[in-house]
Amino acid sequence: MSRSFSGTSTADDAGVGLALAPALTPRGLTSSPSFFHGFATHPAVFAQGLLVLADVTATRYFQYTPSNLRDPVLTAQGDRLRAECFSACNGVYARLDLLGSGFDGGDIGFGTTNVDVNAAMRSALTKVRRTELLHVDIGDDGLSVATPDRQAHERPVDMPDRWVRALGNVAGMHRGAVAAFTLDRRRTRTFLGSLPHATAAPQRGWLVPDRTGARLSPRPAPGGVYINGLHRLSALKRLLVHATGLTAYALGVGEAPCIVELDLPGARLSLGLTEEPWRGFSGEGSLLEALSAPTVLDDADLVSALLAFEPSIDVARLGGDADLPTQRVEGALAVLASSGRVGWDAHDAAWFHRELPDDPDRVTKDNPRLVAARRLVDDAAVTESDDAWTVSGRYRVSLGPTSGVDGSRCTCAWYVKHGTDRGPCKHVLAVYLTCDGTIEETS
Repeated sequence: MSRSFSGTSTADDAGVGLALAPALTPRGLTSSPSFFHGFATHPAVFAQGLLVLADVTATRYFQYTPSNLRDPVLTAQGDRLRAECFSACNGVYARLDLLGSGFDGGDIGFGTTNVDVNAAMRSALTKVRRTELLHVDIGDDGLSVATPDRQAHERPVDMPDRWVRALGNVAGMHRGAVAAFTLDRRRTRTFLGSLPHATAAPQRGWLVPDRTGARLSPRPAPGGVYINGLHRLSALKRLLVHATGLTAYALGVGEAPCIVELDLPGARLSLGLTEEPWRGFSGEGSLLEALSAPTVLDDADLVSALLAFEPSIDVARLGGDADLPTQRVEGALAVLASSGRVGWDAHDAAWFHRELPDDPDRVTKDNPRLVAARRLVDDAAVTESDDAWTVSGRYRVSLGPTSGVDGSRCTCAWYVKHGTDRGPCKHVLAVYLTCDGTIEETS
């Protein structure tokens, strides 16, 4: 799935511009979207924030290799603009939230599109100064960022298809985010200044705050978050002089993924890291349990019709409007997340709406374990004994203490290799489906 804006492209050395793809908006698909016309109140933050995204998406942090991908996804939500991208290795997720206080003289619209950050535009963004008058025009012929003497037009853009899978897994994983520690302005800038370059050898450990900033500890420490590959935060160094604070979020106990969120004037920038540098978000399987509920696809159709590019989705209100209990609304949102149509903001602890082209087959296409589990159920391969389930006559599945797949165990090779940290195996999912999406408590 990709969307592109067709047309010729010209640029000069002094230009600043972004190409805009056709956008999905509350009024449907439009080739001339209008998201914002006005001024950036913090021009250098705006420019350097976009450059951070360009740095991330152009870098393969595992076995370092530069890439030519530079096209973040942009969502306008009435009170903010969100720009999102993944690293070339798919192991780093970056999101720049440009808040309403970062703009002046115009209203932010609604919609989702792709933007292009090419070499000419990167060069121009580096020239934007803190006190320079910067006009932002997102719509009509594209997204342009101009000073009184600089302007450019850019090339067409496409969004990598695997980003859709990755966006869904990011949402599923980031829902469990817990703030571990925060740093003030002084300690944040000291920490950013100490970060290794993107080409540095991976460093692993628990990132913990100290008197001067934050440091890696070789052992778990209270209030710390696990990071494997400190060099994956290197792009944040661009924002050192603008940073006003930092929050680190843990996404589990022990050696788990994490989020590092940087506070900026009129903006926030978040980097989400997978547990290991070689692991990409597109293969994490974090939504599989929710996707296997029996009514979830019908619920998702209903819920999707009620979304309106909310920057923070009120699940209780949505449940009332859809006449669904909270658990089923959450399951529906997980399906929409798997299609890239909603995301999760750890700072707000809430879902947000981004709209991508609807692909009814995406849940099946992007989740082969779920497809395999359904086939096992259809083939009557799941049988129940006194204390466990047997799948295909050879794999034993022991159920966990809750009503979900968490804590379940299986004797298959997938479970031996991955446990449950990449989602459940197909045998556990098959048992879950056999129980109509509700696993009763067992001894």
